[in-house]
Amino acid sequence: MSHPPQRKIIHVDCDCFYAAIEMRDDPDLRGIPIAVGGSPDRRGVVATCNYEARRYGIHSAMAAATARKLCPSLRFIRPRMEAYRDASREIQAIFADYTDLIEPLSLDEAYLDVSECSQLKGSATLIAEQIRQRVREQVGITVSAGVAPNKFLAKVASDWNKPDGLFVVLPEQVDEFVQQLPVKRLHGVGQVTAKKLKRLGIETCGELRVFSQLNLVGYFGSFGERLYQLARGVDERHVQSSRRRKSLSVEHTFDEDLPSLESVLGKLPELLAELERRLEGKLGEGYALSKRFVKVKFSDFTQTTLETLISGGREQWLQEHHYAPLMSQAWQRGARPVRLLGVGVRLRDLQQEHALEQMSLF
Repeated sequence: MSHPPQRKIIHVDCDCFYAAIEMRDDPDLRGIPIAVGGSPDRRGVVATCNYEARRYGIHSAMAAATARKLCPSLRFIRPRMEAYRDASREIQAIFADYTDLIEPLSLDEAYLDVSECSQLKGSATLIAEQIRQRVREQVGITVSAGVAPNKFLAKVASDWNKPDGLFVVLPEQVDEFVQQLPVKRLHGVGQVTAKKLKRLGIETCGELRVFSQLNLVGYFGSFGERLYQLARGVDERHVQSSRRRKSLSVEHTFDEDLPSLESVLGKLPELLAELERRLEGKLGEGYALSKRFVKVKFSDFTQTTLETLISGGREQWLQEHHYAPLMSQAWQRGARPVRLLGVGVRLRDLQQEHALEQMSLF
């Protein structure tokens, strides 16, 4: 009897995401305490803050007025949601290079199931490390990642070496790791449950294992059953990805900025060859191509994209002479050295279109 493959889950969490984007876009903000959120004069709330601000005890969801009392020099910044959404889309596109099983929890964190990924010899640790490196190079911020056989442990692990860290829990380490894990680290255990557990003399998962499932349900209702499972490192939840791809692209960040349009166009053939490799097989999964697009990120982190409709036969899709004019136009919008280039295609979801056609019959 064959066993299912060992699950490999990565949880990726951006480090103080909104604040990180603000510091990336305005280097003068680095090294000083900042908070992104509402104004302290208008009963605002801190959405997030950087690590310099956290040293004063400031945290997310704190009243801005309280934060200012803790740190009078705290710099408040109004949120720029579109900038955060753009960065989030870039990060999601990096994830999609490794797996279609992506479950975003918010703009700044997601679960990835890389059990079936063949890249980097199928090593979830190497995949997580490469994702962290690519986000740093392409998006200009840091992320922390946790690798484990399930979602619960991957999320705990991503918090273990924050900021800018990676922590791995191998299948054979699960039992020992969970035994020493403080119960306050368990998902769903808030202050009230933590106090209740402490009154029962429970501070670690090892101590929690002494209690039967029946006992825990008696103390905590239906959540007792979940506690019983988590104390043993068990979490059968799947990475829930209901999204079908809308595009497929290849991006490359260069070690040295490309100084001219000529040097930019010189990189097109290798990018298109990589895109063609990645497209092989995808079109058999119920997709057709609708548009081609290019992306240019300049040395100052400003970026632009351009796209055009695809027409003609299959052999015309990835011709260099179709992408070169697009790339030239995009470069001319900034006309300065380039740190990143991307080429891609927008996809039509034929499965979804077929389903809609079926529905319209009724």
